[in-house]
Amino acid sequence: MTIAPPAAEAIDEQPAGRGLLRYALAKVGGALLSIAMVIVATFFAFRLLPGDPVRALAQGRNMTPEQLDLERHRLGLDKSLAEQFVHFVNQTVHFDLGTSYEYKRPVLDLIGERIGSTLLLTGTALVMAVSLGIWQGARAGWKPGSRFDKFSTGVSLVLWSVPTFWLGLLLLMVFAAGIGPIPGIFPTRGIESVDAPDGFGYVLDVAKHMVLPCLTMVAVVYAQYLLVMRSSVLDEVGQDYVTTARAKGLRDDEIRRRHAVPNALLPTVTLVFMRIGFVVGGAVTVEAIFSWPGLGQLFYEAIRVPDFTLMQGTFLLITVSVILMNTLADVVYHLLDPRVRSA
Repeated sequence: MTIAPPAAEAIDEQPAGRGLLRYALAKVGGALLSIAMVIVATFFAFRLLPGDPVRALAQGRNMTPEQLDLERHRLGLDKSLAEQFVHFVNQTVHFDLGTSYEYKRPVLDLIGERIGSTLLLTGTALVMAVSLGIWQGARAGWKPGSRFDKFSTGVSLVLWSVPTFWLGLLLLMVFAAGIGPIPGIFPTRGIESVDAPDGFGYVLDVAKHMVLPCLTMVAVVYAQYLLVMRSSVLDEVGQDYVTTARAKGLRDDEIRRRHAVPNALLPTVTLVFMRIGFVVGGAVTVEAIFSWPGLGQLFYEAIRVPDFTLMQGTFLLITVSVILMNTLADVVYHLLDPRVRSA
C-alpha cells in the first residue's frame, strides 16, 4: 500500500505562515521599542522650550508669588524632573495623558473632541492626493517625456517645494479675503459658520470651509504619490508581459489599466499606509493658518502656553500613530510581495 505524500501546499503554508508571524512579531517589537523611545523624548524635549506655563496662565491676573507657587504645586511643576518623568510614564502606561493646564480638562477628552475634525480634513485631503497622484503618475510613467509627463511632473514638484504656510496664506489672501478683481468666496477660518443651517445646508457649509485648507494639503503632498507611481509604471513598461500583450493586439489603455497599473501599485499602497499615521496627527501649519479646530490647532495652542501635558498627549498620539502605521505598512508589503517573502 502506497501512502501518498502530503500536498505541496500543506508543506509550504506552515513555514510561510511561521515566517510571516516571525516577521510581524519582529516589527511589532521594533515598534514597541520606538514608542518607548518616543515617550522618553516627548517628556524631555518639551521641557527645553522657553517659557513658564504658570506665569503664562497667570497673565492678566494679579497673583502673588505665593499664589504662583501654589499653582505650580497644583500642577506638579515643583517636583524634580525625575519625579515628573516617573509620574508621566506611569500615567502613559495606564493610558492617562493627564490634565491640560490651560483647559483644566483631561487631555484625552480634548483629543477626542478634536480628532474628528482632523480626520475629516486630512482624510479627505489624503484620498484626493492619492487619487490625483496615482492617476497622473500612471499616465506620466506610461509615456515618459510626453507633454503630459513634463507638465504634471513639473507642476507637482513646484508645489511640493512650496512651503505649506506660504501656500496656505496665499490661498487665504486671494480666495478668502479677496484681492483686486478676485472676490473672497471662501470662509477665512473655522469649520462652520455662526449661522450655519441644519441638514444638507450644514454639510455644504462645512464643505465650503474645507476647500482652502484641503486644497493646501493636497497641493503639497500629491507629488510624492505621483513620483512613486510614475517610477513604478516606468519599471513595468519594459517587462515582457507588456511586450506580449502588445503583440497580441491589446490596446495601450487596456494594457495600462488592467496589467501595468495593478502591478505598479504596491509601492504606492505601502506609501499610503505610511501616510495614514500622519492623518491622525493632521497638519499643524494648515490647521493653524485656517483656524481649523483639529489636533494640529490644539497642539499649536499648547505650544503657545506652554501646556506640557497637552503637548505631550497630542504629540504622543501623532508619533505613535505614525509608528503603528509604518509597522502595518511593512507587514502588508511583506504579505503582498512574494519577492520579500522569499527573501
